[in-house]
Amino acid sequence: MTSKNLAKLIANAALSKKAYDITILDLRKLTTMTDYFVVCSVDSDTQARAVADEIKNESLEKGETSIRKEGYSEGRWVLLDYIDVVAHVFHKEMREFYNLEKLWGDAKMEYVSDEPDLKEKTVRTRTKAMSSKEVKKKTTRKKTAK
Repeated sequence: MTSKNLAKLIANAALSKKAYDITILDLRKLTTMTDYFVVCSVDSDTQARAVADEIKNESLEKGETSIRKEGYSEGRWVLLDYIDVVAHVFHKEMREFYNLEKLWGDAKMEYVSDEPDLKEKTVRTRTKAMSSKEVKKKTTRKKTAK
């Protein structure tokens, strides 16, 4: 399995246990330490462990095992190291404090969500509205030019 596919598998496993603000950071051009970080937020210690367990189970089904697991008993910041991909399951406050996205701000980031892409819908709506205005302007210009 490629590291990109593993990162997506981890993100989807976290999503299935209601983790939120899931971000995949592409670190391949920035460090040799790992290829990707998958960072997500949870609201409780119990949820952090459930997300970590789901990530572990989903990855094991695909033949991937983590070489290290840290913070599981506390459940405030659980780290699962798959060498090429490192999963970070954070309590919201801990994530804000450590702010990995800012620390690795040069990384390409991909946001994972089960919500429809509102930005895409907005762009489409704006495009349609602009197109109809442009049509009116062109029609007016043609009448004026004659």
